[in-house]
Amino acid sequence: MAPSPVSSNPIMRTVLLWSAIVCGAVLVVTGVIGQLVGGSDGLWSGVLGSVIGFLFPALTAATILFANRWFGTPNYLVIFFATFMGVFLVKILAFIIALNIVFGLDWVVRGVLYGALMAAALGSIVVDVAVIAKMRIPAVSDITLPGDDAPENSK
Repeated sequence: MAPSPVSSNPIMRTVLLWSAIVCGAVLVVTGVIGQLVGGSDGLWSGVLGSVIGFLFPALTAATILFANRWFGTPNYLVIFFATFMGVFLVKILAFIIALNIVFGLDWVVRGVLYGALMAAALGSIVVDVAVIAKMRIPAVSDITLPGDDAPENSK
C-alpha cells in the first residue's frame, strides 16, 4: 500500500484506533458501574453513553480522512472545509436531537448515561492530546518546492 499523500492521515487513523480502544474501556467500566447502580437499565445506559461519546469525536477524524481523498485537486480546500463544516453542523444537530430523545426514554439512568458521556469525552480529549503531542510533522508539510524534482547530482 502506498503511503498517504496527506501527512495528517496516519494521525487521524491513530486517533480513531486509540479512541475506539479508550471508549471500549469506558464502555466496560460504565457498563459495570451502571449494572451495579441501576441493574440492566444502568448497564444499557452506560453502553449507550459510551457509544454516543465515541461516535461524535470519531466522526471528526473520519470526516478529515474522507475529505483528504481530494488532496491535490484544484478544489481541495473548498471540498475539505465544506465537508468538514457540513458534517460538523449535522453532528451538532444530531447530538442535540439524540440527547433529547435518549434522556426522554423511561429506562435510561441519567447519571450513568451522563457519566459515560463525560468519561468518553475526557478519554477522547486525552487521546487527541497524546497523539498530537507525539506526532512528528514538519511545520511545512505536504508541499513541493521548486527544484524538489531535480536530480540530486545536478549541482
